[in-house]
Amino acid sequence: MTSSELELEKYIQRDAAALLYGNAISGIVISWITASFLVFTFNDPLTDSYKYMWWCGLSLLFMLRIVDVIHWKTKLQHTDFDGEKAVKRYITGVNPTGVMWALYLVFITKYNSSVELTTTLIAIATMAGGSATILAAHKYTAMFYAFILLSPASIGLLLSDQHALQLLGFLGVSYSIVMLITSKKSADFTRNTLFLKNENNVLIHQMEEKVEQRTRKIYELSNLDSLTGLYNRAAFISHLQAALSSSAKPFALLFIDLDGFKKINDSIGHLAGDQILKQSAERLKIWSLDTKLLCRWGGDEFLMVLADTNENDAVEISEQLIEMLSDPHHTENSVLSVGATIGIALYPEHAKTEDRLIQSADMAMYYQKKQARSTVGVFTEQMDQLYSYELRLKNSLTKAIEKQQLRLVFQPIVSSNDSQIVAFEALLRWQLDDENIPPDEFIGIAEQYGLIHEIGAWVLNDACLQASQWSFEQALPVCVNVSVIQLQDEHFISIIDDALSSSSLSGERLHIEITESVFAADTSIISERIKQLQHRKIKVSIDDFGTGYSSLSVIQDLAINMVKIDRSFVNKMNTNGHAIISAVMHIASSLDFLVIAEGVETEEQAQELQKLGVHYLQGYHYSKPLEIEDIDSYLIQEPESY
Repeated sequence: MTSSELELEKYIQRDAAALLYGNAISGIVISWITASFLVFTFNDPLTDSYKYMWWCGLSLLFMLRIVDVIHWKTKLQHTDFDGEKAVKRYITGVNPTGVMWALYLVFITKYNSSVELTTTLIAIATMAGGSATILAAHKYTAMFYAFILLSPASIGLLLSDQHALQLLGFLGVSYSIVMLITSKKSADFTRNTLFLKNENNVLIHQMEEKVEQRTRKIYELSNLDSLTGLYNRAAFISHLQAALSSSAKPFALLFIDLDGFKKINDSIGHLAGDQILKQSAERLKIWSLDTKLLCRWGGDEFLMVLADTNENDAVEISEQLIEMLSDPHHTENSVLSVGATIGIALYPEHAKTEDRLIQSADMAMYYQKKQARSTVGVFTEQMDQLYSYELRLKNSLTKAIEKQQLRLVFQPIVSSNDSQIVAFEALLRWQLDDENIPPDEFIGIAEQYGLIHEIGAWVLNDACLQASQWSFEQALPVCVNVSVIQLQDEHFISIIDDALSSSSLSGERLHIEITESVFAADTSIISERIKQLQHRKIKVSIDDFGTGYSSLSVIQDLAINMVKIDRSFVNKMNTNGHAIISAVMHIASSLDFLVIAEGVETEEQAQELQKLGVHYLQGYHYSKPLEIEDIDSYLIQEPESY
């Protein structure tokens, strides 16, 4: 039998035991009253001694059965008891009862008056009829009990030389056969009823287990790095925060970056690169006393905490780590080597918050990498010059809008079914002097120094204005990225309203994209903002889904409309990316949201994503981000040329 069949049979047996024991007391009482009536109503010196002995034996059997019933009701009924054993114990008492009644009736047919015999036959026939229902939960016992009560004595009466007794015997045998058939049908019906009931329960239980497994899998995917099995960025930050709040002991934070990894990854391939990352992670685990404080930060970067460690010890351990990480990596076709540069920040000497500690260790690593790769560097105050570039960007950002250095470009989002454009995503670009500054560099600075509110408002207004001027046949929406800091601003909804009002753009044509870091923020405020946006018919999506912060419960609470799968999973479709995207689609189906995949660069990726059921696609396979003046010429192209 399969595991499902075994589980189903287990539940059926438990229900059968419950039915049998549930009817036991009433059956025993009725049988005892009937026995007492038959024994003490009719007096005959020839049979009285036998009947009294029989009555005492039957009463003792009934007492034992009542004790068994009480034991079941008090000790087993509300536990995960073995139904098969309980049924066997019950019928161990029932079958001897049937035999006792058969012996009584056989004896009475030899020494009684016709009145007593007739009365006894009627009483026992009645019990035989009742047993078909009371014992229906166990077919063979029900059939045996109904048949054994009358058939032995009835067969004996058939062999009598008196016509009247022969007639009673014939009636008794006929009734026994009828009750045998009736008991079988009743038992089959009961069994079928229990089967259908528990089949549904088993199916529901199995579905719940599958949902639990999938939920657990998504939880693991959202907290663990899918490639190395180490904790991801979000989980590490959470654990580091806990360590900071629970211990005052000094520790060292190591920022580890592999040297030469990109060259191997680009020249030999991602499979070889993935093998190096996996093996490097396994090597780091050997040195980590607490795996919660070890993570893959991203790409070829790892973070590790060395508890209760001073600077000298941290440097010594880091040198040993570099030596270990630099050992050759054996892949399928070659032996490859990478180095490692490590930056160290000390708590509380260099910083007292997790963000500043990580930033300090990161700065130390980059500074050291510029000086000498595959060495160790400790954060110092003299590294302030590394902030000069950041400071330049910050100062220039304050005047970027005034100097008209910011502009928007638009990348199409298409339907996976027919490649028709369904929306454009507005992407911010900044040209400082003759240099194009990547958003990854200046958005963080804008957030850090409070410039994101002004820049974010400009982006919203310009995106809505541009979208309102599109002369497409179809009124396409525009998607705008919004940071968590903007969402938490009490004036954010007013900024949205102003952008829609000044551009005369309807709410249906504005989509807001929020980065996954929203899950680390105050979800009560975020949830209220999303409700306000959706009240204006603005759709809300989660960007970079699956990179670390995702929480199923928060997604459900926020009631977002779409999620955008991060490009890193699309790039890894041949490895773990496929499983993660498949899992996301299962969750999307359960929680009723749409899915967009970004970073689609090849036709093969597009086809595979379509097979997985992804609703919308975005990436260079369809178009690079377009300048506003290039959109019209792009739209008049044939779909197959995208």
